[in-house]
Amino acid sequence: MSDIQLRHDWKRDEIEALFALPMNDLLFKAHSLHRQVFDPNEVQISRLLSIKTGACPEDCKYCPQSARYDTGLEKERLIEIEKVLTEARSAKAAGASRFCMGAAWRNPHARDMPYLKDMVSEVKAMGMETCMTLGMLSGSQAEELAEAGLDYYNHNLDTSPEYYGDIITTRTYQDRLDTLSNVRAAGMKVCSGGIVGMGEQASDRAGLLQQLANMEQHPDSVPINMLVKVAGTPFENLDDLDPLEFVRTIAVARIIMPLSRVRLSAGREKMTDEMQAMCFFAGANSIFYGCKLLTTNNPEENEDMTLFKRLGLHPEQGKYATVEDDKEVMAKASAKASAKANAIKDKQTGAFYDAGAL
Repeated sequence: MSDIQLRHDWKRDEIEALFALPMNDLLFKAHSLHRQVFDPNEVQISRLLSIKTGACPEDCKYCPQSARYDTGLEKERLIEIEKVLTEARSAKAAGASRFCMGAAWRNPHARDMPYLKDMVSEVKAMGMETCMTLGMLSGSQAEELAEAGLDYYNHNLDTSPEYYGDIITTRTYQDRLDTLSNVRAAGMKVCSGGIVGMGEQASDRAGLLQQLANMEQHPDSVPINMLVKVAGTPFENLDDLDPLEFVRTIAVARIIMPLSRVRLSAGREKMTDEMQAMCFFAGANSIFYGCKLLTTNNPEENEDMTLFKRLGLHPEQGKYATVEDDKEVMAKASAKASAKANAIKDKQTGAFYDAGAL
């Protein structure tokens, strides 16, 4: 690991040259580097919960939560804190080490901050890492969340600067970079990646990774999402991306950001076990665990544990996973959470609404 040189001056043609390598050469290079930094059989597990769903004013063409598209998604207000904590307890019992909370906002309002900070501090008290994705953050909002104990903030760049205008017009690329700068300045860790399969060119995938790798400090987590095509969004009829191009994106991300966790994120439900195995070999070492990623489907926990067992993988700081173990802990967590939930009386105010469990 001592001979790894972190770079922040990658040229576009250098990254495109990595994408163009023969697949065996690319995978060998990525995996060799991966083994120098990480346990190649360990995967960090996160659980993602939507704490406020739908009615987002942004026009991201891939997103079913945009108020501009008719996707049949039911709008929900900010979820009750105790329901968030119940989900967090269940996630921890199932092996997740990080709990991520996402809200469909352009940015949080001042009235939301007390509830968000309470969510962070309560989940943090369980011994889990905390992450949020709430849209754009001002410097003061980032500082408030950091003081509450938020470990990670997710804010994706989505694609290259050149293709960005074809994806979204309601916020600029610089807006996204400014939020990430605010997060870093507040002392939080950055989770930032993008989405592939949105009709972009190979040069755009290289451009996205170039932007991430040339930050003053590489993102701590880099989620690579495969577009989930949702009926009612402008991208519902796009052609599928070649699965091997997705694997190449994982491998190149690993090579140019060797110390970052590269997360195999949205789109896993449509990936074969073989494709996921290639991604893990290429350097992916983080996943979202559970049946929902905000509003899109994800493999069930037991499917992940079965795949982990077949591949000899294990959760970060956890034992080797088995389906039997997973069923047992999930059953205990569910029983405990139900008993606690039944004993709790709802406490609602005019500014805080129960959105119901996802």
